[in-house]
Amino acid sequence: MSTPETSRFVRLRVELVLEVDDADAVTTAALRRIADDSTVPVDERVHAESAVTEDTAEALAYLVDPFDLVSEVPGVELVQASWSSERIEYDPDSPDWDLDEDDGEEDFDGEGAVRVG
Repeated sequence: MSTPETSRFVRLRVELVLEVDDADAVTTAALRRIADDSTVPVDERVHAESAVTEDTAEALAYLVDPFDLVSEVPGVELVQASWSSERIEYDPDSPDWDLDEDDGEEDFDGEGAVRVG
């Protein structure tokens, strides 16, 4: 499927819901990663330490790196990535959280990309 009209770029969307059982462990790991990263300037380091200490979601965002998800996939190069985290109310029995509702169906996402559920 390599025609001149076919783009080589693929947008991969991943949504994760994580349950944090030990916020202190998450915060400690994020602080350790910040301390180990010698490329972070001092003023950014202070800001990052403050953010991960105050909010577990920020600590998770600092620990989860999209590059890690695809770095060992052969034949691809991560061109651009963005990610964020937020605290949410989660009810696994709610139909709003049914991630399998579109399995096997294709539709357009409004941006011209085909979504395969």
